[in-house]
Amino acid sequence: MAETLSAPKTVKFIVTRQESPDSKPYTEEFEVPYRANMNVISGLMEVQRNPKNAKGDKTTPVCWESNCLEEVCGACSMVINGKPRQACSALIDKLEQPVRVAPMSTFPVMRDLVIDRGRMFNALKKVKAWVPIDGTYDLGPGPRMAESKRQWAYELSKCMTCGVCLEACPNVNDKNSFIGPSALSQVRLFNAHPTGEMNKDERLDTLMTDGGIEGCGNSQNCVRSCPKGIPLTTSIAALNADTTKHLFKKWLGV
Repeated sequence: MAETLSAPKTVKFIVTRQESPDSKPYTEEFEVPYRANMNVISGLMEVQRNPKNAKGDKTTPVCWESNCLEEVCGACSMVINGKPRQACSALIDKLEQPVRVAPMSTFPVMRDLVIDRGRMFNALKKVKAWVPIDGTYDLGPGPRMAESKRQWAYELSKCMTCGVCLEACPNVNDKNSFIGPSALSQVRLFNAHPTGEMNKDERLDTLMTDGGIEGCGNSQNCVRSCPKGIPLTTSIAALNADTTKHLFKKWLGV
């Protein structure tokens, strides 16, 4: 009796593609060989190695960004089956098929899944999300943070500027200038730092301008979507209190 051989298992991808920032998006289907424990990135790598679509026609390799492949760098953010997330941690075995992959729509698309994250980094510049140390000479050890403060500040420092929270936020779009939850949380982080606190009032002043904290609609989407579980809405609530106090102090001339 002849032995029946089963067909090799494959994974179908439906990728939203775009040749340039000005061209129209379109979808293209691919089928790649299945491997145990593969993620979306490994599937895209298969397409890169053999750029043929599901019809067997040769095509251009799909463009995307990735670095660490360990959900640390934030570079491989994309929309997978309708949810913004990291492609490196999106395991095929846990995804519904076909796997639909698209670029994050909050940011301008450069090509395929590659986006321009300028809006996010400009927001960090706007709020001066850094510790202002000259660096040209040794100042010695800085002041120590209280352990209770260090613990929650460390949670905020896990932000990898992946942009997922901005994609999930309904108030971050091309119709307004809201800086988004990631920059707000970083304001809380650097205002808590013993040295960064020197610019606390300046950061709070920035949050009280157009596109600042008033742009948050409290949808809670950001905290639910954050890959690192950062308490973004807790930070926003704390900054609401800080900006209110700061406003009253300015009125009173304190």
